[in-house]
Amino acid sequence: MPRFSVVMPVHRVQGHLRAAIESVLAQSCRDFELIVVDDRSPDGCAAIAEEYADRDHRVTLLPLASHQGVGAARNAGAELACGDYLLFLDGDDLLLPGALEALAGRLSESPDVLLFGHDRVDWWETVTPGGDDLTDPLTAAPVPWNRVVRRAFFTAHQLHFRYGPYGHLLPVHRALRLLDGPPAVLDRVCVRHRIRRGGSTSTTPGRHHFTLFDAYADVLADPDPGPGPGPRLFGPMTDHTLAVLDDPGRIAPEDRKDFFRRASGHYRAHVPEGYDPPPHHRPLAAGSFAAHQLLGAAADRRSRAGSAVVTYKKRIRARVMRTAYRADLRTSRLDPGLAVFGAYWNRGVSCNPAAIAAKARELMPGIRPVWAVSSRHADRVPPGTEYVIEGSRAYWRAMARATYLINNSSFPGGFTKRPGQLYLQTHHGTPLKTMGLDQRRYPACADGTDFAKILAHTDQWDFSLSSNPHSTEVWDRVYPSPSYAHLNLGYPRNDVYFTTTPTEITALRASLGLAPGQTALLYAPTHRDYEKGFVPRLDLERVSRELPDDYVLLVRAHYFYGSPAGVTGARVIDVSSHPSTEELALASDALITDYSSLMFDYACLDRPIITYAPDWPAYRASRGTYFDLLSGEPGETPGAIATTEDGLIGLLRSASWDTDATAKLREAFRARFCPYDDGGAAERVVRRFFMTS
Repeated sequence: MPRFSVVMPVHRVQGHLRAAIESVLAQSCRDFELIVVDDRSPDGCAAIAEEYADRDHRVTLLPLASHQGVGAARNAGAELACGDYLLFLDGDDLLLPGALEALAGRLSESPDVLLFGHDRVDWWETVTPGGDDLTDPLTAAPVPWNRVVRRAFFTAHQLHFRYGPYGHLLPVHRALRLLDGPPAVLDRVCVRHRIRRGGSTSTTPGRHHFTLFDAYADVLADPDPGPGPGPRLFGPMTDHTLAVLDDPGRIAPEDRKDFFRRASGHYRAHVPEGYDPPPHHRPLAAGSFAAHQLLGAAADRRSRAGSAVVTYKKRIRARVMRTAYRADLRTSRLDPGLAVFGAYWNRGVSCNPAAIAAKARELMPGIRPVWAVSSRHADRVPPGTEYVIEGSRAYWRAMARATYLINNSSFPGGFTKRPGQLYLQTHHGTPLKTMGLDQRRYPACADGTDFAKILAHTDQWDFSLSSNPHSTEVWDRVYPSPSYAHLNLGYPRNDVYFTTTPTEITALRASLGLAPGQTALLYAPTHRDYEKGFVPRLDLERVSRELPDDYVLLVRAHYFYGSPAGVTGARVIDVSSHPSTEELALASDALITDYSSLMFDYACLDRPIITYAPDWPAYRASRGTYFDLLSGEPGETPGAIATTEDGLIGLLRSASWDTDATAKLREAFRARFCPYDDGGAAERVVRRFFMTS
């Protein structure tokens, strides 16, 4: 029988679930079981939990037959548990290092309830105290994740969670009232509870928060023996009620007055005799919503006085940019056939949006694609393609009237998404390096990044496209918003890897100057946030000299640098200005790259991938990565590895870059990162986005 049963209900937390599970499995105290209860989560939670259960006997996946809510999921996990103590974690919480060992040390006297500290972390990764006043245990935050409960005690007193919002309040308070004395206390923060940006009960405004009064009425009417809810409990209950009232993420402005009225009636019905209310409780006692608002207004004034003021220049610039757009919003109607596309911050027609536009023209002649491009890149637009220049009158008019918006990055200038508009974010690669809010931990890439703007942009999405479960998990975490749904349909830009014929590939190779029988190696390194300009980590002339006579290097600098690679050599071809990365991949026989997301797409071709990573420690330290590319583990490393120029030359001269061992690594890599790509992604996206939205 384990010492601890950790019960973890999961629903729509795929972006954080791996970290939550690993925070438990990494505990120095090994005497536990982890029960992950899948509350019929529609995302990848069950698959993630099953993966851990398959490789660690301490993990059990308990799938529920239907979505029942967190209370029912906790109860189901508790019924299956066999440990001495129950610890309830949410699927995006973290059990801090050493927590179980510290708890086990405090449980020597087998208390029925042990309280401990917790903190909270938001989507900005800002950590704040959890509100646990352990000097007076009865006033600790009434939540399930800051306590362990002896399982026999939990079962004997039927401390089940109620269904619906605030269903944890009765068992949490009841457990304390049933104790013969005060609970045991561990003055240590053991759990980091995640505050979601959206998608959870606590961050979604609505009338469901009025159930708080019913939950507290059950607490107050609990017939079990124990101390009544006197002043020490009544005060925290009232503080909790006011916190819910003043939280715009829970109570909408139009509901605040009604919520206050209910709160005041609840207060006066249950106030203990002789209770001396603190100043912020007195408006409830008097039933004066106006008095409560005055208190809040005074606090708001103090907060505004300490806030930074937006500069005059920025306000003026934004006003000028949006004047014409606001006029169009007022006077124009949505065009049901107009779709505005953008790619790579308006660099032209490419990537997933281009493949979607092409397929939409084929399947839906009524759709009119218009591309948003910058004036510097207008010459890249193919003849006959309709486009508008970013910031122009035509651009703002199109943004106001388009029913469909498709981009792999973001549209320039900011826009107001109108009711009826649909926005598909296609992204432009599988993330090896940190993205979105995860970048905040790495100053080299976070400097100057407006993360609030990123979140505002995320809130405009209706759909987020993904080519593999790894990407879906990452997007879910680093772009947190309840506004969008995941489309796990594959990358349309990768369709060509399955549909291009051998004859077409021969023509592509000829157009690049490749002779029949030559082995073409595509060298495509990514950019570094800590460097400016293309800095190849190879002496390309030397490499080309050392290669066998029938080898040629195709060198492509990252588009961020906006210029050719500037390399020369007898068997080196600079293809940086070529418009299609996909065509270069098709024309090559193998890929040499470092950390570029091209490796994930190239895996669709089932051709050798060579990782050349001479600065891996520096790259990981400056940008951060989601897995160890050089580990040599299946599903992490796509093939042969070199960390020095001599090592790479040795690989290429010996042909050890293409062996049975590297083929097996490539197979596992492809299985993990290309499961949705099969040549039909563009059609699936068009039918889902344009035909059923």
